[in-house]
Amino acid sequence: MTATGTAFEVAVHTEASLGEGPTWDPATGRLLWLDILNSRVHTHDPATGRRTVRRTDQHVGAVKPRAGGGLVLNLRDGIGLLDPDDTFRWLHREPVPGRRGNDAAVAPDGSLWAGTMRYDEARDGGTLTRYTADGTAETVLDDVTVSNGTGWSPDGTLMYYADTPTRRIDVFDVAADGRVAGRRPLASIEDGAGFPDGLCVDADGCVWVALWDGGAVRRYTPSGDLDRVITLPVPRVTACAFGGPDLTDLYLTTARVGLSAPHPLAGSLLVVPGAGRGVAQPAFAG
Repeated sequence: MTATGTAFEVAVHTEASLGEGPTWDPATGRLLWLDILNSRVHTHDPATGRRTVRRTDQHVGAVKPRAGGGLVLNLRDGIGLLDPDDTFRWLHREPVPGRRGNDAAVAPDGSLWAGTMRYDEARDGGTLTRYTADGTAETVLDDVTVSNGTGWSPDGTLMYYADTPTRRIDVFDVAADGRVAGRRPLASIEDGAGFPDGLCVDADGCVWVALWDGGAVRRYTPSGDLDRVITLPVPRVTACAFGGPDLTDLYLTTARVGLSAPHPLAGSLLVVPGAGRGVAQPAFAG
């Protein structure tokens, strides 16, 4: 195992309350990310340094590119679509009082796997749901507390998932039709090391996971062995994703919510240049 404590740079110095969901959009050469509790979608162009910020009408848990242009959003009341001309419409609207959308990911088949959670984080109050391009919804898990990181192995045969309070990264087998089965633990986060939040999978099939209240991002091999730790000065690291034109830079979102004396970089977008080699992520087919 290797450990690194000073390898990161500041991509965007800001004070997001709950920075989350970094996603590289190859069509625009920009990184998408968001501030859930301030209802804002951010973009960052590393080539020019240009940033944009867009406010949404609801708390937004995830944003992903769409195959035909535009964005898909995991909002408080369901799944919304932004068309290339900025027109908004609902793909699937299903409001549940006290619940909001959280992390989401796009599967190799172009479906969106979107999580929810209760605002009060009540046990088993959230879900993980698969949405196809026409808005058809299929509940995959209905007993989730804080649905977070989701990602697939490079060959698409395994899916990784974190329900944060369990302190586990779980792995599923993926069938030919894209459905999952055979849930089992890949790795557990020890007491005092934080909680698994967002995750991504690299070209070697290793799983990178951000540690909430752990001040670090870890990499686990496909066999579940811990082989790399990048430590950070901010305690609430929320998610990670590879970006840049060659997908070698690891972007990290952070949060300052709930911290009485947050570090000056809490809420900023960080990057670890040359951290590894990512895998191009599919766009949502809808």
